[in-house]
Amino acid sequence: MTEYTIEFVGTGETITCSDKETILSRCLEEGIAQEYSCRVGMCLACSAEIIDGEVTQPAARGLTDEEAENYALTCMARPQSDLKLDRGKYPPSIEGDLEASGAIDGAAADD
Repeated sequence: MTEYTIEFVGTGETITCSDKETILSRCLEEGIAQEYSCRVGMCLACSAEIIDGEVTQPAARGLTDEEAENYALTCMARPQSDLKLDRGKYPPSIEGDLEASGAIDGAAADD
């Protein structure tokens, strides 16, 4: 079992996580306020942009193969190297959906 360091950019938070546990489970154990919902790789609530490093996440069905190269679903992702993650960042496919629904500030049209 190998331990890796995970740094969350912009928050000053850092954890260590083995390659056998998910990033989300480790966050919860450490008291890190990581968003999540389904815990099965579908809802994207736990999404984080991979700034540096690599993860494995074979069950992250909510991401396309291309998105999985740049985004981690922390409920499924296991580190394969030291990581820098930007939590709360969503892949372009979901960002477009959020903007259309008005869920992102300034995206809703004024009446």
